[in-house]
Formats: sequence, structure tokens, C-alpha cells
Amino acid sequence: MAIDGAVSQTAVEAWDKRWATSEGRADWLDPHPAVVAILPELHARGARRVLDLGCGVGRHALLLAEHGFDVEAIDGSLAGLAVVRETAAARGLPVRLHQGLADALPFPDAGFDFVLSWNVIHHGTLGDLGRRLGEIWRVLRPAGLLQATVLSTRDANYGMGRVIAPDTFVLDQVERKGHPHCYCDAATLVGLLAGFDLLTLSQQLQERRPGSHHWHIIAERRG
Repeated sequence: MAIDGAVSQTAVEAWDKRWATSEGRADWLDPHPAVVAILPELHARGARRVLDLGCGVGRHALLLAEHGFDVEAIDGSLAGLAVVRETAAARGLPVRLHQGLADALPFPDAGFDFVLSWNVIHHGTLGDLGRRLGEIWRVLRPAGLLQATVLSTRDANYGMGRVIAPDTFVLDQVERKGHPHCYCDAATLVGLLAGFDLLTLSQQLQERRPGSHHWHIIAERRG
């Protein structure tokens, strides 16, 4: 993240701690219905090569592999990647795993038909979010699809905690100390998605936390 390297490391450590226990993983094992719902569209478009950006413990990477896609998955957490590796091996699913962050993806230009990033790219400032969307644009093929979530300014946590950049806050609970989140209104988000044709944009309550408003995005890379 652009704030400083320690922030990125603190965020990775927080997810490592969560993924290391069965209790921490319990709410993150089932694919989100919105991701399941996009599968027919991906098949209809002839999509083959896909990236799960911020794969966590693999709920979506494994789903995509089950449906015949050529899956690359990346995450900063070694603990999460270990879970994905073990689960994929047990289920006989080919998923190529990478440790890394969204700021500089270790993939060539225009290599993916679909990039999924669920609950990931808003961990940082609005500048970080813009750079990550730029990286996603770079690795997508023209007319490739992005499906992502980003925190909304309607979220119950908006404005709570320490302000570290515009619309960016840190909640200092033990499990999230130093872990920034940025929030977007519609106009800001549309501006950050320059280079994409926005196909759908909606605000939805997210899993697990009351008042957790996220933007759900499906966008197509312009050539």
C-alpha cells in the first residue's frame, strides 16, 4: 500500500491470524451467490483464464476451477494460500497459487478473461484503490470482465477511527490495527473505473457485519 510498507504487513498478519484457525475460516468457505451467478456469463463469453485477486482461503478460486476455468489465485497471506493448496489437492482441482499484493501483479499484460476481487482492493487509500484498478485493467484482455466489491460511504464504519487519507480510516481494534479501509461514493467510484465500461453497479449489504454496505461491480475493460 502507498501509506507505508508496515501497513501492508500489518494487514497480511491480520489475515494470517484469521486463516490459521477453523473458526476464523468458517464464514469464508462458501462462494458468494453473486460470484456463482456470473458463471453462465463467463461461459457464454468463452472465458478461460481467470484471476482470483485476494483469494483468501480459496472459496472462489476453487469454485472457478470446479467449473473448468484456468485459475490463477494470489493473496498476501501464506496461511490462506496453504489452505487453498491443501483443499485444491484434496479435491483434485488445478489452481496456481502466488503470494503477492494487488499493487503490482506478477502477471503479463492482457492475460486474463476475468478478474475477481472480493473484499480486497479497498484495503488502503483511494490512491491505492485507483492503482489496483489500473493493475487489474492491465492484466485483463480487452473486453475482459472485472467483478469486485468496494466499501461504500454508506457503510456503518465510514468516518469511524483515525483518518489517514481522504475517505480512509483505520479502526484500532486488536484484530485490525493498522489496517486501513477506504470508502467510495458513486461518483468517486465511477471516476476510478475510467478505462472500464460499467455493466452493473449496486450497493448491497455484505456478509457477517450489520450495516456493511459494499458496492458490487461488474465492468468490462475497454480496448
